[in-house]
Amino acid sequence: MYFDKPGKINTEKTLELAFERGRALGIKEVVVASSKGDTAKKALKMFQGFKVVIVTYHCGFLEPFKSVMPDAVRKNLEDKGAVVISATHALSGVERAVANKYGGVYPALLIADTLRLFGQGVKVAVEISIMAADAGVLTGNDLISIGGTNKGADAAVVLTPANQSDLFNIRIREIVCKPRSF
Repeated sequence: MYFDKPGKINTEKTLELAFERGRALGIKEVVVASSKGDTAKKALKMFQGFKVVIVTYHCGFLEPFKSVMPDAVRKNLEDKGAVVISATHALSGVERAVANKYGGVYPALLIADTLRLFGQGVKVAVEISIMAADAGVLTGNDLISIGGTNKGADAAVVLTPANQSDLFNIRIREIVCKPRSF
């Protein structure tokens, strides 16, 4: 499915389509990007019977030494069965700091920009699967990964995950939904 516009207006439909496709394929894991927990809460309700992995920004993303997702929200999600990880962006990390200070283009940033050709949400969906794989919380089986543009969710993909060290073993099997305009 293609959405006319990107953004959180597509969150409920994205989650619904992703759930339906995951169930049809017999998939049991879903990875969801969520900064403050709003999308995570909706996904946890929708994806009953799935292992739900929530990926949020690394500590210090907006403010040094501060988490974006409030501790109480994180605890609530974990108490309801979600696995919540905070991780450095797999497709920027330290390269962004080097590029900001010295200029230039670096491989991870090129990969991120290439994925953005499909939209920000698709890039995020791929990136969070890497972050979850590196955190050791995935099985390695095909999964649903859900990302978004700014806030909310607007893209879902079926993919085979891989760790950063094996990035090129990732297989994007299907794009379930994404914005047509971005």
